[in-house]
Amino acid sequence: MSRFPRTLLAASISAALFAPSIQANEVKADDSVQELPAIDQCLIDQPEAENPNQLPITVEADSLEGVNGDKATYSGNVVVVQGKKRMQADNVTLHQQDNVVVAEGNVMFSDGEVKTISDKAVNNLNTEYVELNNTKYQFLCEPGRGEAVYVSKTGKAVYEIEDGSITSCPEGDNSWRMTATSIEIDQNEEEATFFNPRFEIQRVPVFYLPFLTVPIGDTRKTGFLYPTASYGSSDGIEFEVPIYWNLAPEYDLETTLKYMEKRGTQLNSKFRYLTDFGQGQIESEYLPDDQKYPEQGDRWAMQYTHDGIYQQNWKFHIDYSKVSDIAYFTDVDSSIGKREDGQLIQEGEFQYRSQNWDATLLMRDFQVLTEEGSLPYRILPQLSFNYYSPGLMPYLDFDVISHISRFDTDDKSKPSATRIHVEPGLTIPFNTTWGSWTTEARILGTNYQQDIDSIDPTDAQFDNYNLKENVTRVIPQFRSHAGIVLERNSYVLGGYTQTLEPQVQYLYVPKEDQSDIYLYDTTLLQTDYYGLFRSRKFSGVDRIAAANQFSYGASTRFFDDMYKERLNISFGQIFYLDKSTKNSEAITSENDSTSYSAWAVEMDFNFNDYLFYHGGLQYDVDSSEMQVANSTLEYRTGNGYIQGNYRYVTKSYIEQTVDLDSIDINNGIDGITQDGISQAGLLAGYTFSPNWNASAQYFYDLTTDQSIEWLARLNYIDDCWYIGFTYTNQLRSWNPSFASYPNAEAEYENNFSINFGIVGFGTNIGAGSGLAGLDGSSNSLGYGRPFFLNN
Repeated sequence: MSRFPRTLLAASISAALFAPSIQANEVKADDSVQELPAIDQCLIDQPEAENPNQLPITVEADSLEGVNGDKATYSGNVVVVQGKKRMQADNVTLHQQDNVVVAEGNVMFSDGEVKTISDKAVNNLNTEYVELNNTKYQFLCEPGRGEAVYVSKTGKAVYEIEDGSITSCPEGDNSWRMTATSIEIDQNEEEATFFNPRFEIQRVPVFYLPFLTVPIGDTRKTGFLYPTASYGSSDGIEFEVPIYWNLAPEYDLETTLKYMEKRGTQLNSKFRYLTDFGQGQIESEYLPDDQKYPEQGDRWAMQYTHDGIYQQNWKFHIDYSKVSDIAYFTDVDSSIGKREDGQLIQEGEFQYRSQNWDATLLMRDFQVLTEEGSLPYRILPQLSFNYYSPGLMPYLDFDVISHISRFDTDDKSKPSATRIHVEPGLTIPFNTTWGSWTTEARILGTNYQQDIDSIDPTDAQFDNYNLKENVTRVIPQFRSHAGIVLERNSYVLGGYTQTLEPQVQYLYVPKEDQSDIYLYDTTLLQTDYYGLFRSRKFSGVDRIAAANQFSYGASTRFFDDMYKERLNISFGQIFYLDKSTKNSEAITSENDSTSYSAWAVEMDFNFNDYLFYHGGLQYDVDSSEMQVANSTLEYRTGNGYIQGNYRYVTKSYIEQTVDLDSIDINNGIDGITQDGISQAGLLAGYTFSPNWNASAQYFYDLTTDQSIEWLARLNYIDDCWYIGFTYTNQLRSWNPSFASYPNAEAEYENNFSINFGIVGFGTNIGAGSGLAGLDGSSNSLGYGRPFFLNN
């Protein structure tokens, strides 16, 4: 949340004039004095004295005149110092009878956090009353300055300011400021109250409020935060006014009124809380009677998230999102949920963990955001229990993985089921600095109770199934994996340390007819180089793929003299001892001609930290074609980057690896693609100066000869304000449908937007300006940096 600066004007001035008493000393020219810090220096990082008001005070002046018992007047270049506090003036007079100090003529004060310049300053040392006339102030440790005609300290921590102003703009820049006829500051309550505040741009009032309260310290306060305004061709003029509600120390609320010219007024809120069981938040968006899409009526979205650990053993996770209609994210700019897969997740997970075992209760559902496709399964609930016993005996580990799950769905053409799975395993690990050898044996026991009475057995999607109500399946699994690391100094490429890391794996799983079991939470895993050495082909346990195979491959890496990896290349393949297991669990029933899988190759390259490359491919030896490929090349400088990327997937590979029946795609594979996937992208971002930056990206589909997405941003950031220009052109749908390609026409949505706001006092530059998504992270096809494992 945004916070008003702690010392709006006078928070530090009280100490300026100074302590309950002054010890005045005339310093002679030949006296040795410690060099004092400059009056403009930020001293916030310097340690504070235990009692700063009791520190000694020194005074320098060209002359001193005094009448005993009456007054003492310092004249000419007067400098008064106490600890971090420093005051300069033409004249400083101490009226001893009234115990009043008066400073006149170019009165400058600094306490290391704020600097003030006044015509006159008066301090009553008996009452601690302070009065400043015609004051200018500037914060020394953050942007911010202002003016006031009159400042008075009426209590120990209470200030009154007349005709005051504040801005984060530097001297001479009048881009914006907040003014008020009167300001009251209460340091004890850490709040400032503005009367008749006005927000001005170039000294021209933009909006007015009769009353405004803002926080001035670390304590959270209820009040308005700084508004933002923007314009977009899609929604018209937009204006957002956030309001912060300090409800309690352990929870708060931020509500935002968002006016959209073409849509109406939307109410957004974010409620945060902190408990012994963790922290969470509830976000909501509500747009009554959407004027742009009146047929949709009231539109809303919400998300509840919670994560926490209690007493080290308990772990909690909740993520529940829901929207009013499936077109919500297409029509409304929203930050709710994770929707990359065309659905919103709704899950809760509660786990207890100990040294040797853990138990988890999981409930999961989805909201599907597409009209086509079958409804997914709910898990209501799943109870898991896992036991671990590493070092059961020397070089022998033991573990048990188990769960009981209930699957249900609103799709009446699919069976519901209860599944019980128990999987004990023994592992013999052997590890050294130069290699490893791990051998494991497991027993996979699973029982299904499937509700198949209500489904139609003649349904085409069950052609490959022979479902039964009660199924018990027990399958053993044996796996042995070994790898070594060889190292040498290579001089071929200019003096690098090269490693060669060959590895081999044998995997055996006997054949088992599993056509009597439906797929509930099981999908085929990606088959890249690293997938060659998995023990499973599927993500769940509804399918345990038969295997009698050797996987072999190798990686080589090159490290520079600072042990930074510059190049790695990995390649491998599977040899099937039993050729019939090659695609025994694939969706297709095609016979394969050889006993070899596709070659899988991965490569990463980093040249001098400015040229990066990542590439991967799978080459099928049976069809002599490249099935899958991806490639990314990036050139990066200190001021920006340019990246080109490409991805390719054959139509036959999609047919072999995607269960089209289970996701109910109309027209089969033709409902997804006519010629596979072939897409290219170009992304760039550059900072021209401290003020100007830009980013752009373009994606193109080579199979349909259609652009997928255009995006361009131009941003200007000033010292105290920013403005961003964004243009997007995104492919939204096909008319009448993609299945009718090449006769279908692509439908696009164009949008141009302008976003601007103020900078300073804790405000953040809005995502709409494009600065938060400079690398393309805020759009549908995002930026991924090569040579980084966290992409």
